[in-house]
Amino acid sequence: MDILEVTNLTKEFGGLTANKDVSMNVKEGSITAVIGPNGAGKTTFFNMITGVYQPTAGEIKLKGQSIVGLKPDEVAKKGISRTFQNIRLFGEMSVIENVLVGMHNHLKTSLFGIFLSLPNTKKEELQAEQEAYRLLEYFELSHLINEKANNLSYGAQRKLEIARALATQPKLILLDEPAAGMNPKETKELTDIIKRMGKEFGVTILLIEHDMKLVMELSEQIFVLDHGEKIAEGNPEAIRTNPKVIEAYLGSAAVQ
Repeated sequence: MDILEVTNLTKEFGGLTANKDVSMNVKEGSITAVIGPNGAGKTTFFNMITGVYQPTAGEIKLKGQSIVGLKPDEVAKKGISRTFQNIRLFGEMSVIENVLVGMHNHLKTSLFGIFLSLPNTKKEELQAEQEAYRLLEYFELSHLINEKANNLSYGAQRKLEIARALATQPKLILLDEPAAGMNPKETKELTDIIKRMGKEFGVTILLIEHDMKLVMELSEQIFVLDHGEKIAEGNPEAIRTNPKVIEAYLGSAAVQ
């Protein structure tokens, strides 16, 4: 079953067409990648799915229901969360507070009440903190729960942003270049986490990534964009050997 159906999606900014007639279906429970050179329209595509931009034309359906026209917070409530190419954490807040912020959509009481420990929020505060701690343990960040997010290493900040996205309890999570800026050890750790994450959290993963080793290892299906248009789709082997993809993006070295 397809969790996400995108049909003929187009986005124009004045005279510039960032995406043109992009269509793709993402299977529920899968790990799917969107790749392409810089300027191919990948982040614009993510921004339309998450309600940051409204498409000029086309349709986006989550589990059969249109989400076109919804604002980002409304899209999040429908079950889509994301990370960003440029990390967007609350730097002066603690690690656990950043994760708690991600839970606000499914908490009955306000974050204000939880942070101030108001009497009627005690039970939910405890439950939220336990859930946040479980997520931080999963990402091997539990020893840093009281550390300010700004003080974390780059790799830890990347993992914290994914933990916060998972805290929204999404059906679909969009990861925008999750391995960007990571060293090989951090990238390997992240690859292992993403590989397990889908099944263990029951979430479908759609990612943009330039690290082809990570993409080829993780992805069941890959879509390739170039100059805003989809030029190929298929499994990793089909993409690795596709002449159009090699010419536009991968280069001959990626075929080895």
